[in-house]
Amino acid sequence: MARAQLGLGEKKLAKYNLEQALLAASHPSLANFLLGQLYEEEKNYKAAAKAYGQAVEYDHQFTEARIRWARMLELSKQYNEAYRQYKILFSTDKKNTRAEQAMARIQSKVTKPLRETPTGPALVEHSDVQPLVLPPGLETPQEIKIGLGTMASGKPMPCTHITFSPSHAFVVKNAQGKQIAAGKAGEIWQAVLENRQTFLISPQHKKIEFKKSATVIPMSDNPTQAATIIIKNLTSGPGMSWESKGNKEYRGKLQILHTAGNNLVPINILTLDEYVQGIIAAEMPAGFPQQALRAQAVLARTYALKHLGKHKYYGYDLCDSQNCQVYHGVNAETDEGNAAVENTLGQTLAYHNKPIEGVFSANCGGATQSAKDAGWSETPYLQTVSDYQEFDFEKLEPYHFKALLQYPSAAYSQYNKHVSPAAFRWARVVSEEELREVIKNQKKDIGPITALIPLQRSRAGYVTKLLVKGTQGTVTLHKENVIRNNLSLGMLRSSYFIVQPNYENRRLKYFVFYGGGWGHGVGFCQTGAAGRADAGQTYPEILHHYFPLARLDSPL
Repeated sequence: MARAQLGLGEKKLAKYNLEQALLAASHPSLANFLLGQLYEEEKNYKAAAKAYGQAVEYDHQFTEARIRWARMLELSKQYNEAYRQYKILFSTDKKNTRAEQAMARIQSKVTKPLRETPTGPALVEHSDVQPLVLPPGLETPQEIKIGLGTMASGKPMPCTHITFSPSHAFVVKNAQGKQIAAGKAGEIWQAVLENRQTFLISPQHKKIEFKKSATVIPMSDNPTQAATIIIKNLTSGPGMSWESKGNKEYRGKLQILHTAGNNLVPINILTLDEYVQGIIAAEMPAGFPQQALRAQAVLARTYALKHLGKHKYYGYDLCDSQNCQVYHGVNAETDEGNAAVENTLGQTLAYHNKPIEGVFSANCGGATQSAKDAGWSETPYLQTVSDYQEFDFEKLEPYHFKALLQYPSAAYSQYNKHVSPAAFRWARVVSEEELREVIKNQKKDIGPITALIPLQRSRAGYVTKLLVKGTQGTVTLHKENVIRNNLSLGMLRSSYFIVQPNYENRRLKYFVFYGGGWGHGVGFCQTGAAGRADAGQTYPEILHHYFPLARLDSPL
């Protein structure tokens, strides 16, 4: 009703009904966004900033709202928060010139926080980490190599200095396995690259040269305490919205590789199950039910085995970024996650006696789609399955999509504890001007946009082919990632949506997307798994639902 009133120019009534919609918790991100626009037109920038901010708080992927929020914060002279929001926009999209220009524009107005001057030597405190106890039959676990601080592509970051501190007494061996150094617990050492030569530098400033690689091996003399290594000032997720820099702690060994390209690469060498311990909470909320965490542990282990050696060109098996699986080491470990690993030790999913492609998305929105429908290769065990509890998915018809996406039937993936409800159902507003610019920059200039027409959907309802019509031509989008990347600023949460044009005074002003799910929707649905576990399903049952043709294998 409010949208219809906006189209008729009845803005006072529209504002009233948007406020009523918020009281009823009906599409809060959309209602707040449209309210923000009304306040912005009235030049009430503080109220507009609050409305846009609440839209983003509900759905942090709503880039169009974040851009307007940052601008309203700037106009209402809230420069510190405005700068922070512009920085988030720029970190997620380096081509966002508006965010970059805005940061430069207000940088002089940002109040810098006072920094305390550090006193005394920089201390490193290690965690009290329990070792992973292996039962009979798994006494000689497989070791894998994980590249640390890697870029989104899995490639190593440029590096000439690595500062590290083992928790226990340690030795260092060169590429030939010969011991070249030894140190005490808690000491801070460095690996340095200077003029194509590599050195270890001890706390006493002694230089120890090494070639090709040096491997730091800490040794715990306490059976209840595992040895760890802290790497200081390591960057995680460079270029991503979750980018961070700080001390990172890891189990196992640290190999420092001197590459042919004259770079130092930190590599964590540890067992497969220790690696999975550092993945669970990074890939799935630690507060999810234990059976869901166990299912995720099996998948993480399966994925690692399937892709072992993916980055052998760089000297390691897997990277620590989303290009493989997000791995944060000890910093990401939780008691719940570690329990999930210990209760599934060595277990994997297999199809025809080989590890499956254990792909997953955060939320399938009610139904997963097949690998083929997503634009990938045909994979027998990656087929469409329903997560709806009452809706008869076998009788799904095109006219159901509007109701399912705006007022959904109950589904296991509707579970919203420890996860944003926007992951299950979301709404986005993309102006005609914004969409025109996206299509122009990423495809071609087709003039003002006149229509978005889904031409084909997968069996689950995901859009697999979409026509963008303009006054000067058309663009056809195929595959879920292409569709998600070309219809909004940033990226749509999924390609499971309906889209409605909005007119004001007979002029197309913006498109409203009503969508479901977060991610490609293929394979394992993380939130659906949590909903199923909450309903009493076990992890083998959950895995069998999403991968009905796969077999759960255990080395025990």
